[in-house]
Amino acid sequence: MSQTTAPEPTVVLVHGAFADASSWNGVIERLQAKGLTVTAPANPLRGISTDSDYIAGVFDETPGPVLAVGHSYGGAIITNAAAKAKNVVGLVYVAAFAPEEGEALGEVEAGSKDSVLNSALVPHHFPEGNGGEGVEFAIDPEKFHDAFAADLPTDETALMAATQRPVAESAFSEPNGTPAWKNLPSWAVVATGDKAAGADVTRSMAKRAGANITELEGSHVIMVSQPEAVADVIVEAVDAVS
Repeated sequence: MSQTTAPEPTVVLVHGAFADASSWNGVIERLQAKGLTVTAPANPLRGISTDSDYIAGVFDETPGPVLAVGHSYGGAIITNAAAKAKNVVGLVYVAAFAPEEGEALGEVEAGSKDSVLNSALVPHHFPEGNGGEGVEFAIDPEKFHDAFAADLPTDETALMAATQRPVAESAFSEPNGTPAWKNLPSWAVVATGDKAAGADVTRSMAKRAGANITELEGSHVIMVSQPEAVADVIVEAVDAVS
């Protein structure tokens, strides 16, 4: 009797707060070199429900199965979005949040002993369509290197700080929905020097999700500083669900 395999999934890489899809460039190059189909959509960074709905739509419009990969806040988004889409077959968390239903990321972060992110954030205000005013956060450029990307050269982190994308306050205060990791296999990369999400937070969340955990020595942007190692974990996940 012949053995059949599932079709190879499209790898969808979801970036986190204070970043954009280019943060995945090193990983994308390596995955494409292995012949994998990869896409890295823009995460709106406007809040848990808004961003999750948008990324769920990206999953739904992707032909065939999807392996969802999230960095940082992007982990919370794939956790929610994959529960709404029908074609996600696995989850990969890269220095990422994997929240439980009802959790708010701001409350989780407040309990971290490794994270210094809260002390590095600067609030900004922006006009909303209803005539009101919204609040979003950016990282103080002077603190960006140490809090976000301490294992990268300072000239590179200065560029990242200048091009960072602020995230809406509701990303931290809005409760998360039903987590997809309860029904899907998951993998996690824990960056041991993560001072943004906090290595203690990402590790405990990955364990709770039952993820296959790989620990790497590096900062919160481990996919930038160690793209080969992160790509290897994604390939492992692809092989497992194919």
